[in-house]
Amino acid sequence: MQIKSQTFLPMAFSGDPIHIVGGGLAGSEAAWQAAGLGARVVLHEMRPVRPTDAHKTDALAELVCSNSFRSDDALNNAVGLLHEEMRRTGSLILEAADRHKLPAGGALAVDRDGFAAEITERLKAHPAIEVSRGEVAGLPPEDWRNVVIATGPLTSPDLAAAILALTSEEALSFFDAIAPIVHKESIDLEKAWFQSRYDLKGPGGSGGGGDGADYINCPLSRDEYDAFLAALLAGEKTEFKEWEKSTPYFEGCLPIEVMAERGPRTLTFGPMKPVGLTNPKTGRRPYAVVQLRQDNALGTLYNMVGFQTKLKYAEQVRIFRMIPGLEHAEFARLGGLHRNTFINSPKLLDGALRLKVQPRLRFAGQVTGVEGYVESAAIGLLAGQFAAREALGLAMEPPPATTALGALLSHITGSADARTFQPMNVNFGLFPELPMPAGLSRAQEKEWRAGRKPALSRRALADLAAWQARIGLETPQVRATLAAAS
Repeated sequence: MQIKSQTFLPMAFSGDPIHIVGGGLAGSEAAWQAAGLGARVVLHEMRPVRPTDAHKTDALAELVCSNSFRSDDALNNAVGLLHEEMRRTGSLILEAADRHKLPAGGALAVDRDGFAAEITERLKAHPAIEVSRGEVAGLPPEDWRNVVIATGPLTSPDLAAAILALTSEEALSFFDAIAPIVHKESIDLEKAWFQSRYDLKGPGGSGGGGDGADYINCPLSRDEYDAFLAALLAGEKTEFKEWEKSTPYFEGCLPIEVMAERGPRTLTFGPMKPVGLTNPKTGRRPYAVVQLRQDNALGTLYNMVGFQTKLKYAEQVRIFRMIPGLEHAEFARLGGLHRNTFINSPKLLDGALRLKVQPRLRFAGQVTGVEGYVESAAIGLLAGQFAAREALGLAMEPPPATTALGALLSHITGSADARTFQPMNVNFGLFPELPMPAGLSRAQEKEWRAGRKPALSRRALADLAAWQARIGLETPQVRATLAAAS
């Protein structure tokens, strides 16, 4: 892949380097942000010296689960708002995602290989960033005075043990499951069809916007669904080791067979819901639908949306080929399972993501207890900013809690209850509420509630611009936002 040449403005990169441990989404974003402010950075990534069970390459920012960054609607969806805030704060992850986006309805999905290749190349090309391949075993050396630990869900055992010993905490972990990927040419389009739910058009890829037909849909009748459900429940699953049996799942990434165990209709209200879809071959809405979303820029691979699983490989092939349209499916990747570890951030971290018992160590990404690609990168963005500003003596102020960045940061560093802390996606429930005007009629109150999310988003972007101006990140876009707000 060819990346346009980069021109870096002359800058004196000085002082002790910031050591960033982990080259995933959070670590890559942290390195980019810190170097952008003028700090020297060493980005440590243990792959390929020490591989993991989930990664397939040695690329930085490799996406190991879905290729979707979820909704890109900045006015009505909190993660879409987070996308926009990160774009406005110079996020490398969002810039690369936009460059490698694929048709996905209202979502932002990316070509995972092109996305990771661009990030790897740009970080390696930056004059202030050194990429060091090798494991950081145990706690980082004491002479590393400014460290960001962004080791993600697959933190090496030695480092995890050292962190637990330092914090006197008991490990908190959950399982993430990975969905299968299917070769498009093996999907029977005489039975399946292209359509986005409600024909929603999305951002599309480099060749243009989505056309409202971004997903492949495989329909199931009631009898076909019942047979599939029975096979799913009876299928042979991966057995846990004894020490893994008490580890819970993250609710947003449940294996499909775990969802199925909750009741016979659970899947038809979840990943197999048929609402907003009409089978053009019958003119009717199916009883259930399996959706597949484009997974690469060539359009040759499609992932099974919501079909993360812990079924054994042979069982996956047998059971998923029961789905109409997938009878002859060839799988580029089968589903799997990996253990995800996070710390009790509300108890252990301060408002600048520093470990209270050893402030030279900051944490970023999924290890802090945020869930999702975008949320992980967002905390990496803030950690990189905080680390560099501290090193360079620049003003360091957290983003307002009224922004998506600030709401997420506030949640993991204090708002959440440390006694019951669990991983969290960004959502409008984390934002300070807007006061409802007094004296509204019932109809006016209904109208006000309907406009609540866009109002929260507009407030967030205005407050983000004011924050950027205060800390010296003012740009023409910031000035335009401030002028509109005034």
